[in-house]
Amino acid sequence: MQATETVAARPTVSVIVPARNEEACLRACLESLVAQTGVAFEVIVVDDHSTDRTREIALSFPGVRVIDAVALPQGWTGKNNAVTSGERMAQGEWLLFTDADTVHLPGSLARSLDEAKRHGAALLSYSPEQVVVSLWEKAVMPVIFAELASRYSPSQVSDPNSAVAAANGQYILITREAYDAVGGHAALSGTLLEDVALARAVKGSGRKILFRYGGDAVRTRMYRSLAQLREGWTKNLALLFPSPALLALWRLLEFAVIVASLALLTLAVAEKNSFYAAVCIIPPAITFMRISRAHFSWDANVLGLFGLPFFSYLLLRSKRAHANGSVAWKGRSYTPPPMKKATPASRSNVSETSANPTTENRELRTEN
Repeated sequence: MQATETVAARPTVSVIVPARNEEACLRACLESLVAQTGVAFEVIVVDDHSTDRTREIALSFPGVRVIDAVALPQGWTGKNNAVTSGERMAQGEWLLFTDADTVHLPGSLARSLDEAKRHGAALLSYSPEQVVVSLWEKAVMPVIFAELASRYSPSQVSDPNSAVAAANGQYILITREAYDAVGGHAALSGTLLEDVALARAVKGSGRKILFRYGGDAVRTRMYRSLAQLREGWTKNLALLFPSPALLALWRLLEFAVIVASLALLTLAVAEKNSFYAAVCIIPPAITFMRISRAHFSWDANVLGLFGLPFFSYLLLRSKRAHANGSVAWKGRSYTPPPMKKATPASRSNVSETSANPTTENRELRTEN
Protein backbone atom coordinates (compact mmCIF):
# COMPACT_ATOMS: atom_id res chain seq x y z
CA MET A 1 0.00 0.00 0.00
CA GLN A 2 0.99 3.64 -0.29
CA ALA A 3 2.19 3.83 3.31
CA THR A 4 4.81 1.13 2.62
CA GLU A 5 6.21 3.11 -0.31
CA THR A 6 6.36 6.40 1.56
CA VAL A 7 8.54 5.21 4.44
CA ALA A 8 11.42 3.91 2.30
CA ALA A 9 13.37 6.92 3.59
CA ARG A 10 12.99 8.59 6.95
CA PRO A 11 9.42 9.92 7.08
CA THR A 12 8.77 13.63 7.12
CA VAL A 13 5.51 13.11 9.01
CA SER A 14 4.61 10.50 11.61
CA VAL A 15 0.83 10.04 11.74
CA ILE A 16 -0.24 8.80 15.17
CA VAL A 17 -3.73 7.36 15.60
CA PRO A 18 -4.81 6.44 19.16
CA ALA A 19 -7.54 3.80 19.00
CA ARG A 20 -9.66 2.34 21.77
CA ASN A 21 -12.52 0.14 20.58
CA GLU A 22 -12.77 1.89 17.21
CA GLU A 23 -13.81 -1.02 14.96
CA ALA A 24 -16.73 1.00 13.58
CA CYS A 25 -14.56 3.69 12.00
CA LEU A 26 -10.87 2.72 11.98
CA ARG A 27 -10.87 1.06 8.55
CA ALA A 28 -12.15 4.17 6.77
CA CYS A 29 -9.61 6.28 8.63
CA LEU A 30 -6.65 4.09 7.66
CA GLU A 31 -7.81 3.73 4.06
CA SER A 32 -7.76 7.51 3.76
CA LEU A 33 -4.36 7.81 5.45
CA VAL A 34 -2.41 5.17 3.54
CA ALA A 35 -3.65 6.67 0.27
CA GLN A 36 -1.99 10.03 0.97
CA THR A 37 0.63 11.19 -1.53
CA GLY A 38 3.17 13.95 -1.97
CA VAL A 39 5.04 13.51 1.30
CA ALA A 40 7.03 10.76 3.04
CA PHE A 41 5.10 9.54 6.06
CA GLU A 42 4.50 6.67 8.44
CA VAL A 43 1.28 5.63 10.14
CA ILE A 44 1.33 4.40 13.73
CA VAL A 45 -1.83 3.01 15.28
CA VAL A 46 -1.74 2.81 19.07
CA ASP A 47 -4.11 0.14 20.34
CA ASP A 48 -5.31 1.48 23.68
CA HIS A 49 -6.29 -1.85 25.24
CA SER A 50 -9.19 -2.43 22.87
CA THR A 51 -11.58 -5.33 23.40
CA ASP A 52 -13.10 -5.31 19.90
CA ARG A 53 -11.60 -5.80 16.40
CA THR A 54 -9.57 -2.58 16.46
CA ARG A 55 -6.19 -4.32 16.47
CA GLU A 56 -7.22 -6.85 13.83
CA ILE A 57 -8.36 -4.07 11.49
CA ALA A 58 -5.16 -2.07 12.00
CA LEU A 59 -2.98 -5.13 11.31
CA SER A 60 -4.78 -5.74 8.01
CA PHE A 61 -3.07 -2.66 6.52
CA PRO A 62 0.45 -3.47 5.28
CA GLY A 63 2.89 -0.71 6.13
CA VAL A 64 0.87 0.52 9.09
CA ARG A 65 2.73 0.08 12.35
CA VAL A 66 0.57 -1.20 15.19
CA ILE A 67 1.76 -0.88 18.78
CA ASP A 68 0.16 -1.33 22.18
CA ALA A 69 -0.29 1.57 24.57
CA VAL A 70 1.68 1.01 27.74
CA ALA A 71 -0.25 0.20 30.90
CA LEU A 72 -2.14 3.31 31.95
CA PRO A 73 -0.06 5.12 34.60
CA GLN A 74 -1.85 6.56 37.60
CA GLY A 75 -2.80 10.17 37.01
CA TRP A 76 -2.84 9.87 33.19
CA THR A 77 -5.78 10.00 30.82
CA GLY A 78 -6.07 7.21 28.30
CA LYS A 79 -5.58 9.39 25.23
CA ASN A 80 -2.49 11.15 26.60
CA ASN A 81 -0.99 7.79 27.43
CA ALA A 82 -1.78 6.34 24.00
CA VAL A 83 -0.41 9.24 21.94
CA THR A 84 2.70 9.39 24.12
CA SER A 85 3.26 5.68 23.47
CA GLY A 86 2.98 6.42 19.76
CA GLU A 87 5.17 9.50 19.57
CA ARG A 88 8.01 7.71 21.34
CA MET A 89 8.17 5.33 18.38
CA ALA A 90 7.78 8.06 15.75
CA GLN A 91 10.64 9.02 13.43
CA GLY A 92 9.17 12.01 11.61
CA GLU A 93 10.22 15.64 11.75
CA TRP A 94 6.52 16.44 12.08
CA LEU A 95 3.86 14.65 14.11
CA LEU A 96 0.22 14.42 13.09
CA PHE A 97 -2.12 13.41 15.90
CA THR A 98 -5.47 12.39 14.48
CA ASP A 99 -8.42 10.41 15.79
CA ALA A 100 -9.61 7.05 14.53
CA ASP A 101 -12.99 8.50 13.54
CA THR A 102 -11.49 10.88 10.97
CA VAL A 103 -11.41 10.50 7.19
CA HIS A 104 -8.67 12.41 5.35
CA LEU A 105 -9.24 13.83 1.89
CA PRO A 106 -6.77 12.90 -0.88
CA GLY A 107 -3.56 14.93 -0.72
CA SER A 108 -4.55 16.66 2.53
CA LEU A 109 -1.44 15.58 4.43
CA ALA A 110 0.95 17.17 1.94
CA ARG A 111 -1.22 20.29 1.71
CA SER A 112 -1.41 20.72 5.48
CA LEU A 113 2.36 20.39 5.79
CA ASP A 114 2.83 22.99 3.08
CA GLU A 115 0.33 25.31 4.76
CA ALA A 116 2.09 25.05 8.11
CA LYS A 117 5.46 25.82 6.53
CA ARG A 118 4.13 28.74 4.46
CA HIS A 119 2.69 30.36 7.59
CA GLY A 120 5.68 29.53 9.78
CA ALA A 121 3.44 27.62 12.17
CA ALA A 122 4.90 25.18 14.66
CA LEU A 123 1.41 23.78 15.22
CA LEU A 124 -1.42 23.57 12.71
CA SER A 125 -4.84 22.31 13.73
CA TYR A 126 -7.96 21.80 11.65
CA SER A 127 -11.51 21.68 12.93
CA PRO A 128 -12.87 18.89 10.70
CA GLU A 129 -16.14 18.88 8.80
CA GLN A 130 -18.58 17.33 11.25
CA VAL A 131 -20.74 14.59 9.77
CA VAL A 132 -24.10 14.43 11.55
CA VAL A 133 -26.65 11.72 10.85
CA SER A 134 -29.10 11.26 13.72
CA LEU A 135 -31.65 13.79 14.91
CA TRP A 136 -29.73 14.35 18.14
CA GLU A 137 -26.47 15.01 16.30
CA LYS A 138 -28.11 17.50 13.96
CA ALA A 139 -29.85 19.30 16.81
CA VAL A 140 -26.92 19.81 19.16
CA MET A 141 -23.65 19.63 17.22
CA PRO A 142 -24.21 22.88 15.25
CA VAL A 143 -25.02 24.68 18.50
CA ILE A 144 -21.86 23.45 20.20
CA PHE A 145 -19.56 24.26 17.30
CA ALA A 146 -21.10 27.70 16.88
CA GLU A 147 -20.32 28.38 20.53
CA LEU A 148 -16.79 27.04 20.11
CA ALA A 149 -16.21 29.25 17.07
CA SER A 150 -17.28 32.24 19.12
CA ARG A 151 -15.23 31.34 22.18
CA TYR A 152 -12.12 30.27 20.24
CA SER A 153 -12.13 32.48 17.18
CA PRO A 154 -9.75 30.98 14.58
CA SER A 155 -8.48 34.45 13.68
CA GLN A 156 -7.61 35.18 17.30
CA VAL A 157 -6.10 31.75 17.86
CA SER A 158 -3.88 32.22 14.81
CA ASP A 159 -2.87 35.74 15.86
CA PRO A 160 0.49 35.73 17.69
CA ASN A 161 -0.55 38.92 19.50
CA SER A 162 -3.69 37.34 20.94
CA ALA A 163 -3.67 35.26 24.12
CA VAL A 164 -6.45 33.00 22.80
CA ALA A 165 -5.15 29.48 22.10
CA ALA A 166 -6.97 26.36 20.97
CA ALA A 167 -6.65 23.26 18.85
CA ASN A 168 -8.87 20.38 17.80
CA GLY A 169 -7.43 17.04 18.88
CA GLN A 170 -8.89 15.35 15.82
CA TYR A 171 -6.18 16.98 13.69
CA ILE A 172 -3.00 18.44 15.18
CA LEU A 173 0.13 18.74 13.04
CA ILE A 174 3.15 19.87 15.05
CA THR A 175 6.92 19.98 14.59
CA ARG A 176 8.89 17.49 16.64
CA GLU A 177 11.03 20.38 17.90
CA ALA A 178 8.04 22.32 19.27
CA TYR A 179 6.43 19.18 20.68
CA ASP A 180 9.55 18.20 22.61
CA ALA A 181 10.19 21.78 23.73
CA VAL A 182 6.86 22.00 25.59
CA GLY A 183 7.03 18.45 26.93
CA GLY A 184 4.41 16.95 24.62
CA HIS A 185 1.42 15.05 25.94
CA ALA A 186 3.50 13.72 28.81
CA ALA A 187 3.50 17.23 30.26
CA LEU A 188 -0.30 17.24 29.97
CA SER A 189 -0.74 13.72 31.30
CA GLY A 190 -3.74 14.39 33.51
CA THR A 191 -5.75 16.89 31.51
CA LEU A 192 -8.98 15.87 29.82
CA LEU A 193 -8.69 18.78 27.38
CA GLU A 194 -5.27 17.93 26.02
CA ASP A 195 -5.70 19.62 22.63
CA VAL A 196 -6.36 23.08 24.04
CA ALA A 197 -3.67 22.60 26.68
CA LEU A 198 -1.11 21.67 24.02
CA ALA A 199 -2.04 24.73 21.95
CA ARG A 200 -1.66 26.95 25.01
CA ALA A 201 1.74 25.46 25.75
CA VAL A 202 2.99 25.98 22.19
CA LYS A 203 1.66 29.53 21.92
CA GLY A 204 2.91 30.38 25.38
CA SER A 205 6.38 29.27 24.33
CA GLY A 206 6.40 32.01 21.68
CA ARG A 207 5.79 29.69 18.73
CA LYS A 208 3.12 30.31 16.10
CA ILE A 209 -0.03 28.22 15.88
CA LEU A 210 -2.51 28.13 13.00
CA PHE A 211 -6.11 27.05 13.52
CA ARG A 212 -8.98 27.00 11.04
CA TYR A 213 -12.01 25.09 9.80
CA GLY A 214 -10.56 22.21 7.79
CA GLY A 215 -13.48 20.74 5.86
CA ASP A 216 -11.26 20.75 2.77
CA ALA A 217 -8.86 18.35 4.48
CA VAL A 218 -10.62 16.10 6.97
CA ARG A 219 -14.07 15.07 8.14
CA THR A 220 -15.36 13.11 11.10
CA ARG A 221 -18.43 11.72 12.75
CA MET A 222 -17.63 12.20 16.41
CA TYR A 223 -20.46 10.26 18.01
CA ARG A 224 -22.55 7.42 16.60
CA SER A 225 -25.11 7.17 19.38
CA LEU A 226 -26.88 9.43 21.83
CA ALA A 227 -25.04 7.74 24.71
CA GLN A 228 -21.65 8.48 23.14
CA LEU A 229 -22.63 12.07 22.41
CA ARG A 230 -23.79 12.66 25.96
CA GLU A 231 -20.73 11.05 27.51
CA GLY A 232 -18.27 12.82 25.21
CA TRP A 233 -19.61 16.32 25.73
CA THR A 234 -20.08 15.73 29.45
CA LYS A 235 -16.34 15.15 29.56
CA ASN A 236 -15.46 18.35 27.71
CA LEU A 237 -18.04 21.13 27.84
CA ALA A 238 -17.41 22.41 31.36
CA LEU A 239 -13.73 22.74 30.50
CA LEU A 240 -14.33 24.56 27.21
CA PHE A 241 -16.48 27.38 28.56
CA PRO A 242 -15.61 29.54 31.60
CA SER A 243 -19.17 29.84 32.98
CA PRO A 244 -21.15 26.78 31.85
CA ALA A 245 -24.12 27.39 34.16
CA LEU A 246 -24.51 30.98 33.01
CA LEU A 247 -24.20 29.97 29.35
CA ALA A 248 -26.79 27.22 29.87
CA LEU A 249 -29.20 29.72 31.41
CA TRP A 250 -28.63 32.17 28.57
CA ARG A 251 -29.33 29.57 25.89
CA LEU A 252 -32.50 28.42 27.69
CA LEU A 253 -33.69 32.03 27.73
CA GLU A 254 -32.84 32.32 24.04
CA PHE A 255 -34.87 29.19 23.31
CA ALA A 256 -37.84 30.59 25.23
CA VAL A 257 -37.69 33.78 23.15
CA ILE A 258 -37.55 31.71 19.95
CA VAL A 259 -40.57 29.62 20.93
CA ALA A 260 -42.55 32.71 21.87
CA SER A 261 -41.52 34.41 18.61
CA LEU A 262 -42.61 31.43 16.52
CA ALA A 263 -45.94 31.26 18.35
CA LEU A 264 -46.55 34.96 17.74
CA LEU A 265 -45.40 34.56 14.14
CA THR A 266 -48.07 31.93 13.61
CA LEU A 267 -50.74 34.32 14.92
CA ALA A 268 -49.39 37.18 12.81
CA VAL A 269 -49.50 35.06 9.67
CA ALA A 270 -53.02 33.88 10.49
CA GLU A 271 -54.11 37.51 10.86
CA LYS A 272 -52.15 38.49 7.74
CA ASN A 273 -50.20 41.10 9.68
CA SER A 274 -46.95 41.29 7.72
CA PHE A 275 -45.34 43.89 10.03
CA TYR A 276 -45.68 41.79 13.18
CA ALA A 277 -44.69 38.69 11.24
CA ALA A 278 -41.45 40.39 10.20
CA VAL A 279 -40.76 41.47 13.79
CA CYS A 280 -41.45 38.00 15.20
CA ILE A 281 -39.05 36.28 12.82
CA ILE A 282 -36.08 38.40 13.94
CA PRO A 283 -35.08 36.39 17.11
CA PRO A 284 -35.01 32.95 15.44
CA ALA A 285 -33.28 34.47 12.40
CA ILE A 286 -30.50 35.91 14.57
CA THR A 287 -29.92 32.55 16.26
CA PHE A 288 -30.05 30.73 12.93
CA MET A 289 -27.41 33.05 11.48
CA ARG A 290 -25.11 32.47 14.44
CA ILE A 291 -25.47 28.70 14.25
CA SER A 292 -25.06 28.65 10.45
CA ARG A 293 -21.48 29.94 10.81
CA ALA A 294 -20.47 26.52 12.18
CA HIS A 295 -20.39 24.89 8.70
CA PHE A 296 -23.33 22.50 8.99
CA SER A 297 -26.10 21.75 6.49
CA TRP A 298 -29.19 23.96 6.45
CA ASP A 299 -31.42 21.30 7.98
CA ALA A 300 -29.01 20.81 10.88
CA ASN A 301 -28.91 24.57 11.39
CA VAL A 302 -32.71 24.67 11.58
CA LEU A 303 -32.78 21.78 14.06
CA GLY A 304 -30.12 23.60 16.04
CA LEU A 305 -32.76 26.16 17.02
CA PHE A 306 -34.52 23.39 18.90
CA GLY A 307 -31.28 21.86 20.20
CA LEU A 308 -30.60 24.76 22.53
CA PRO A 309 -32.24 23.10 25.60
CA PHE A 310 -30.23 19.92 25.02
CA PHE A 311 -27.04 21.97 24.80
CA SER A 312 -27.95 23.59 28.13
CA TYR A 313 -28.58 20.16 29.62
CA LEU A 314 -25.16 18.95 28.46
CA LEU A 315 -23.46 22.03 29.89
CA LEU A 316 -25.08 21.53 33.29
CA ARG A 317 -24.43 17.79 33.20
CA SER A 318 -20.77 18.43 32.47
CA LYS A 319 -20.48 21.02 35.21
CA ARG A 320 -22.09 18.66 37.71
CA ALA A 321 -19.88 15.71 36.70
CA HIS A 322 -16.73 17.75 37.14
CA ALA A 323 -17.96 19.23 40.41
CA ASN A 324 -18.75 15.73 41.71
CA GLY A 325 -15.33 14.46 40.61
CA SER A 326 -16.56 11.73 38.29
CA VAL A 327 -16.10 11.92 34.52
CA ALA A 328 -16.52 8.78 32.39
CA TRP A 329 -15.08 8.14 28.94
CA LYS A 330 -14.55 4.95 26.94
CA GLY A 331 -14.96 2.61 29.88
CA ARG A 332 -12.71 4.58 32.21
CA SER A 333 -13.61 6.84 35.10
CA TYR A 334 -11.63 10.00 35.81
CA THR A 335 -11.61 12.11 38.94
CA PRO A 336 -10.66 15.64 37.91
CA PRO A 337 -9.67 18.27 40.48
CA PRO A 338 -12.28 20.78 41.67
CA MET A 339 -13.17 23.27 38.96
CA LYS A 340 -11.80 26.78 39.35
CA LYS A 341 -13.49 29.95 38.23
CA ALA A 342 -12.00 31.06 34.93
CA THR A 343 -10.14 34.35 34.82
CA PRO A 344 -9.88 36.70 31.84
CA ALA A 345 -7.26 35.57 29.34
CA SER A 346 -3.97 37.42 29.14
CA ARG A 347 -0.56 36.80 27.67
CA SER A 348 0.88 36.17 31.16
CA ASN A 349 -1.89 33.70 31.94
CA VAL A 350 -1.05 31.72 28.80
CA SER A 351 2.62 31.63 29.68
CA GLU A 352 1.96 30.48 33.23
CA THR A 353 -0.34 27.72 32.04
CA SER A 354 2.23 26.58 29.51
CA ALA A 355 5.03 26.46 32.02
CA ASN A 356 3.23 23.85 34.09
CA PRO A 357 0.23 22.58 32.12
CA THR A 358 -0.65 19.78 34.50
CA THR A 359 -0.85 21.84 37.69
CA GLU A 360 -4.64 21.72 37.80
CA ASN A 361 -4.76 18.01 36.97
CA ARG A 362 -2.28 16.40 39.35
CA GLU A 363 -5.06 14.89 41.41
CA LEU A 364 -6.69 13.16 38.47
CA ARG A 365 -7.01 9.43 39.01
CA THR A 366 -8.20 6.68 36.69
CA GLU A 367 -9.96 3.38 37.04
CA ASN A 368 -10.02 0.65 34.42
